[in-house]
Amino acid sequence: MTPRRDAGIRSRSATATLSRVRVAVLSDIHSNSVALDAVLATFDRVDAVWHLGDVVGYGPDPNGVIDRLRAIDASGVQGNHDAAAIGGKEIDWFNPVARTAMIWTRDEIDDASRAWLAELPVRRETSDVTLVHGSPRDPTWEYVTSVEIARDNFAIIETTHVLYGHTHRPMAYVERDGTVRPLTPDDGSTVSLDTGRAMLNPGSVGQPRDGSPDASYLVLDTDGRTCTWHRVQYDVERVQAAMRTAGLPRSLVDRLTVGA
Repeated sequence: MTPRRDAGIRSRSATATLSRVRVAVLSDIHSNSVALDAVLATFDRVDAVWHLGDVVGYGPDPNGVIDRLRAIDASGVQGNHDAAAIGGKEIDWFNPVARTAMIWTRDEIDDASRAWLAELPVRRETSDVTLVHGSPRDPTWEYVTSVEIARDNFAIIETTHVLYGHTHRPMAYVERDGTVRPLTPDDGSTVSLDTGRAMLNPGSVGQPRDGSPDASYLVLDTDGRTCTWHRVQYDVERVQAAMRTAGLPRSLVDRLTVGA
């Protein structure tokens, strides 16, 4: 079921000033429409949905995921899998399993999906937040996986906060007075946006890799000045069945069970 915009979501672009709004931030959906539907169904009231790339790849329903994001006017950035899906050379850097899934994805996506992916920028900014898939200094490829990498990226950003994905793991790095502190959030964990500058990773909707199979996302509440992570169960077996039918690699099917 494709969500309607009036079902708890009011459209607001990622280019708008981030002021007194609630924004749901999603990343690494990876063609998993079942997980995406489960996440969208939990929204109480949000003003916008932003995504951090890798909308497609790995999973069985790239067109369905894009249709849902278009229906709610979600805005965001392009990931390496999104670029590869429309013919980019990023596929040359994929491992054999990812490459197999991407070749299938290229054949599966329709013209409307291809055009939508092509229009995504690699970076978006509001007055307060930078959106990227990888990192501010390398929006497509860099994995932010350490305090050292986070510190290097804090040194070059012009906004107060950064939203990033790519690692498939919920994470936060908070910088204050030159000190960067890592935080590993659980379901319901909240970080104050007034604590310091922050790099915030919502985790993955469609293929979590932190040991939990549950879809992960976060909500920015700019009125309350907080960021809160959420985990959502979904019908993993249904997605796995669709992946088997599509002939996608077994390792991609199996990893959804354990979130690895």
